[in-house]
Amino acid sequence: MITHQVRGRFWIETVCGTVGAILFVVTLFSREWIEAIFGVDPDGGSGALEFGIAFGLLAVSVVSSTLALREWRRPASLSARS
Repeated sequence: MITHQVRGRFWIETVCGTVGAILFVVTLFSREWIEAIFGVDPDGGSGALEFGIAFGLLAVSVVSSTLALREWRRPASLSARS
């Protein structure tokens, strides 16, 4: 039986990618999640701050997902040495 072992960084990258993607989608549906969670209105209700954060999170999600995919495809011989 062949098992695929990955390092802990794979799981960190996967979680970061997932959280970033989820928060991006949440922002698409509700532009006022910062106000709802923290009770402050830093952008006057325009949603500009949330969109800025969302696109930053989308970038983090893409990078994290790409790194996780690279880690997943990493040969088992290299994983055993690390």
